[in-house]
Amino acid sequence: MTFVASDADVSADAVVGDGTKIWNLAQVREHATIGRSCIVGRGAYIGAGVTVGDNCKIQNLALVYEPAAIGDGVFIGPAVVFTNDQYPRAVSPDGELKSAADWTPVGVTVLEGASIGARAVCVAPVTIGRWATVAAGAVVTKDVPDHALVVGVPARRIGWVGRAGVPLREEGGVWSCPRTGERYREANGALERIE
Repeated sequence: MTFVASDADVSADAVVGDGTKIWNLAQVREHATIGRSCIVGRGAYIGAGVTVGDNCKIQNLALVYEPAAIGDGVFIGPAVVFTNDQYPRAVSPDGELKSAADWTPVGVTVLEGASIGARAVCVAPVTIGRWATVAAGAVVTKDVPDHALVVGVPARRIGWVGRAGVPLREEGGVWSCPRTGERYREANGALERIE
């Protein structure tokens, strides 16, 4: 059963999946789509037309501006910001206030299972790969590969993580997860799971 706090602002034109919980002071704009069994935390903002998959957690005060696209099982930490304007200006060169027609929004795409740590900023347009982890406070300015662990300003890869989110350990060219035992091989800057 879906739950929406009495002081949340959810557009009548938004679609909210079964079992999703939207907490106090959250805003979900028109034409946003939120999947099943998600949690949208206190004060979070989900922009117009944003898509969120199933089983996602969007923590308190996260700002997910349109046209972001979020896959299934994604974690977005507290106070994360997804930008949507490559060249932001309040006014045009002649000093006139810019309107929605004066710019082209660009989005952040987050693929299945990825996690974005608290207060990270993702500067659109970027894609965060499947099961990747963006560390708290990182500023992402370029695409993040699947399973990458990125930190810093600007974010850079310092390792790999498995589907459990735990940093992988390398031995003899094979990366393994100490929690699940899953094994991976690195090739050409990407990681692939060994079945």
